[in-house]
Amino acid sequence: MSDVFEFLFKYRPALLEEGELAFLSPWPPVVVGAVAAACAVAALISYATARGRSTLADRVVLGVLRGAALLLLFAVLMQPALVLTSVVPQRNFLAVLIDDSKSMTIDDRDGSSRAEKATGLLAPEGGVLTSLSERFALRYFRYSSAPSRMRGPEELTFGGSNTRIGRALGYVQEELQGVPLSGIVVVSDGGDNSDDAIGKALLPLRAASVPVFTVGLGDEEIDADVQISRVDVPAKALAGSSLPVNVLVDARGYGGRAASIVVEDMGRIVAEEEVTLPRDGQPLVVPIAVSLEAEGARELSFRVAGQPGERVLENNELRAVVQVRDRTEKILYFEGEPRHEVAFTLRAIEDDAGVQVVLLQRTAENKFLRRNLDDPLELLGGFPTTREELYNYRALVLGSIEASFFTHDQLEMIAEFVGERGGTLLMLGGRRAFSEGGYKGTPLEDVLPVVLEEPDGSTPTERQVFVKVAPTLAGAHHPAARIAGTVEASEARWDSLPAVSTTNLVLELKPGATEFLAGTVVSGAGPSADRVVSAFQRYGKGRSIVLAVQDTWLWQMDATVPLEDQSHETFWRQLLRWTVAETPDPVEASSERQSVEAGEPATITATVADAGFVEVNGATVTARITTPAGVAQDLAMDWSVEEDGSYAAMFVPESDGIFEVVVDAAGRDSTVFGSARTNVRVAPSLEEFRDPHQRRGLLERVAEETSGRYYTLETVDQLAEDVRFAGGGVTVREERDLWDMPAVFLLLAGLLVGEWAYRRRRGLA
Repeated sequence: MSDVFEFLFKYRPALLEEGELAFLSPWPPVVVGAVAAACAVAALISYATARGRSTLADRVVLGVLRGAALLLLFAVLMQPALVLTSVVPQRNFLAVLIDDSKSMTIDDRDGSSRAEKATGLLAPEGGVLTSLSERFALRYFRYSSAPSRMRGPEELTFGGSNTRIGRALGYVQEELQGVPLSGIVVVSDGGDNSDDAIGKALLPLRAASVPVFTVGLGDEEIDADVQISRVDVPAKALAGSSLPVNVLVDARGYGGRAASIVVEDMGRIVAEEEVTLPRDGQPLVVPIAVSLEAEGARELSFRVAGQPGERVLENNELRAVVQVRDRTEKILYFEGEPRHEVAFTLRAIEDDAGVQVVLLQRTAENKFLRRNLDDPLELLGGFPTTREELYNYRALVLGSIEASFFTHDQLEMIAEFVGERGGTLLMLGGRRAFSEGGYKGTPLEDVLPVVLEEPDGSTPTERQVFVKVAPTLAGAHHPAARIAGTVEASEARWDSLPAVSTTNLVLELKPGATEFLAGTVVSGAGPSADRVVSAFQRYGKGRSIVLAVQDTWLWQMDATVPLEDQSHETFWRQLLRWTVAETPDPVEASSERQSVEAGEPATITATVADAGFVEVNGATVTARITTPAGVAQDLAMDWSVEEDGSYAAMFVPESDGIFEVVVDAAGRDSTVFGSARTNVRVAPSLEEFRDPHQRRGLLERVAEETSGRYYTLETVDQLAEDVRFAGGGVTVREERDLWDMPAVFLLLAGLLVGEWAYRRRRGLA
């Protein structure tokens, strides 16, 4: 189609867009226009006054055709021309910026790599490079993680593990700031895995009127590829806990095919999940439960085997590091009355060294039973009345205890325990819980993940129903609901457990809440609608959970349950471990990026709070960094000033491996706020192989926003001429005739032939 356009109008659309229309006739335009108008009017009058066999319509049609032909002739006499601004040969510079990253080594479906296409395109004997060098002084640059100058394309290695196109464009502009720069030619597959906004990087180029001409390499679609795109894994875990991990799998060309996702902990297989690969364009989220026992930084590998015909295997694997902590987490369990649920819950977790459940049980008015204490004075006055006392725990379990027991300040403190401290609230079912316990209208109503119904005044016996509990679709992979080794075995185990009872009418979730255990009513006097058994939601920095049944001990003691069945114990251990899995400490540390390369800066961040979880500014914060070889160095962390309690430090790792980081924080008065551990994984990045198709959209955007153009290998021959007329620098005006376009003569011939054909058809002289 472009060839036809160029034949008719002499020039390509790109040149017509760049140029301006002008008339080169020495005659004054007013005079020529007046003569043309007079001739056209004369033609119309002559036809209008003509008589004979012609009708009024005939005379109008013939007059218009004759007038149009005369106007076209006069337009030709005006000598229309295209005025272009072209660069002066060898007076301007042109930057050639080439993608030198690993993604350029990917083979396309024609069997050749993008690197081979790039080197062939820029070969000294190639037509494109020759045409450019005839008009411009060329300067070569390459870019991947960082841009740099080079003498020529022969220095390319295609070994970079990151692509940062915005940073590279800024570097080129700065390097050539003092010379007349006509433009920048970018040869790339469009990959960009930086965090920088590309629009911000293009602003200086637009301000300086430096166009960017992009040449896209690589297949725009990969017809056969499987990729692990993302792994959502917690940064820390309690040793022995079931770790919830979501693996995002993308696939093209293998829809419906079976595959296996293998999870390895430092080379040891810890989980394996069979999946059916999704259809093209439909990502698949695979929940996997992973249990880690060894303390310290553990590197997990998530891998799916290569499939037949798959060209890119590097994106089949993704790695992440989890900080496994072997310590005991404290949970406060406040129960309002003696009941079997308390005894069996404590028995279920008594051998679990990872959690310490401190029991506070009301036995009479202002009398409490206390168990599993660290200090004889702990909870001596009953339920905590200060934030410092409550915030010492990482989770709070409320049993059958009415809301009126608490003061309004205590209820607000519990809400802040979740929202500001980041703790977890677990409310259990019971005759004094939920709406039946008067929690509707209190500060805890907003915290809970379920809608509290209006109490109807019925007795616990009138409300009681028995429900058969089963995991929901979301709960099938949830760590708290996984009571057997596999999803299938877990579902079978749930199906074998007896029904349990509830006296709470919990029917509806709040928006954003997730239900992972549902109950089907099998008997009882209460309403027959199915119940929400267990659900959770995020609230501020923490979480709230409900378990709206009152006798899970039946899963242990019912006559139908075998003595060796550990479902009850497993459920409570995993549920309580999950409640403390994400609760923060007063001092928390993390790496700004989960993985960096050797020689690349790594930033460590930390948040510091006091015992009441109020952010502390101006603290003395030190990060001790230990290399994989065991060499330690201390770095002072600086307060960010912009954010309360936030500190940061940067270091440059020189070797691959996992760097351990311990952050210690203390106040000016020698108050110790605490310490935290994190890690930095240092390894060659494989991000270049994520989404291995050509990112044409990005390249087109870069070209469009800088008034440049995008080219394929089929259209790149037009590059030299386009840069000549679209580029900046030292330029001259150039005039090109338009009057002799074939389209003009074809139109004139069409008008004359049309007039003759109309006359002949109508039988007119």
